[in-house]
Amino acid sequence: MVIDDSNTIRRSAEIFLVKAGCEVILAEDGFDALSKIADHQPDVIFVDIMMPRLDGYQTCALIKKNPKFKATPVIMLSSKDGLFDRARGRMVGSDEYLTKPFTKESLLKTVGQYMAQRSVS
Repeated sequence: MVIDDSNTIRRSAEIFLVKAGCEVILAEDGFDALSKIADHQPDVIFVDIMMPRLDGYQTCALIKKNPKFKATPVIMLSSKDGLFDRARGRMVGSDEYLTKPFTKESLLKTVGQYMAQRSVS
């Protein structure tokens, strides 16, 4: 799942992931995402930090508070690469931090890493 208020980022991620054989669910903000997460139960969730209504930190915290999705990897997306942002992401339960603009390789490597962990456990 890719949650981002930028249509360009959502579409770029979707193209990279679909070409790699992934099924992709898109959401434009945290509220949109929360209902879709319950319906689709994604394996990996990418969430932008800066979004209107419900930001990425709040969205991640809500996902991780749900026992059903606590183990679902949440990767924060941000154009900022600061230590504070990374630390705050960890505090709300994020598993990883990816800086935008991401490359196809970095996106697919992250998905591959978490999918490999899922198949092991």
